[in-house]
Amino acid sequence: MRNLRDLKVGSEAIVSSISGDARYLSRITSIGITPGCRVRMLKNDKNRPLLIFSRDTMIALNKKESESILIEEVKAV
Repeated sequence: MRNLRDLKVGSEAIVSSISGDARYLSRITSIGITPGCRVRMLKNDKNRPLLIFSRDTMIALNKKESESILIEEVKAV
């Protein structure tokens, strides 16, 4: 499995698991990122936050936060 930070722009993935302390998990799940949800990478610039699309919402995450989110990439059909 890979972490969210490694997902390429335009690719989609399913969140497999999220690790971190209680405060981090509470914040991440409250913005809609939970195991089983589908995410699409909109922007992944080198020194900028990630911009993802999930559950009809655009979400910005810093690189460090995204390392704790493990994903399984969805293959294009």
